Amino acid sequence: MKDQTFTVKENRQIAPLTFLMRMEGDCSEITAPGQFINIQIDGLFLRRPISVCDLEGNTLTIIYKTVGKGTKAMSLMKEGQELDILTGLGNGYDLSKAGDRPLLLGGGVGVPPLYLLAKRLRAEGKQVSAVLGFNKAEEVFFADEFRELGCSVTVTTADGSTGTKGFVTDGMPEDYSYFYTCGPEPMLKAVFRASQTSGQFSFEERMGCGFGACMGCSCRTVTGYKRICKDGPVLEKEEILWED
Repeated sequence: MKDQTFTVKENRQIAPLTFLMRMEGDCSEITAPGQFINIQIDGLFLRRPISVCDLEGNTLTIIYKTVGKGTKAMSLMKEGQELDILTGLGNGYDLSKAGDRPLLLGGGVGVPPLYLLAKRLRAEGKQVSAVLGFNKAEEVFFADEFRELGCSVTVTTADGSTGTKGFVTDGMPEDYSYFYTCGPEPMLKAVFRASQTSGQFSFEERMGCGFGACMGCSCRTVTGYKRICKDGPVLEKEEILWED
């Protein structure tokens, strides 16, 4: 973990309530797809945790949805603005278990961290399938970017307005070697039940400190409680114990 100053280079809306921000700064602490950063917002006590979408040299890309004061303030940030950011947080995805035909399953703002993962897996020559789930057609983003990486992409929408009608589990192929997923908890539970192989789950939890001090994002596993910000956000399928 390292406290860094980043400069906003681009900040634009890409879907309803959804924004893409590119920043420049020292990205050396970010070592794995699935890690996140924690952004200080002027006037607000708690930082805002946002997953890393892409990384190229010293250019960092995030995608976020405006759901409260912090992310609303982020959406108004201009090019050239400087941000205080904690980088290199979380454990990220382990690519060594992917096999030859990994499956990526993302729902809504759970899609962004899978992009850097897909990029790294394709660089290793893997045949990557991605199922991206949204509520409706106008909310879809980054499907073309995944295709440009060479991924086989299936888009699902809850209302059937584009792609496959239903949820990410309705778009899952029968043949895959391993899976990686990120999204809201109901989606993760559905993937857990529907999956036929081992896999890794990235959890979207509300966080306080973002580096394991406050215990505010703890969850129960087969080996006891783990902190999503410090011990996660990625957990293995076999260690997860779902709360009723």
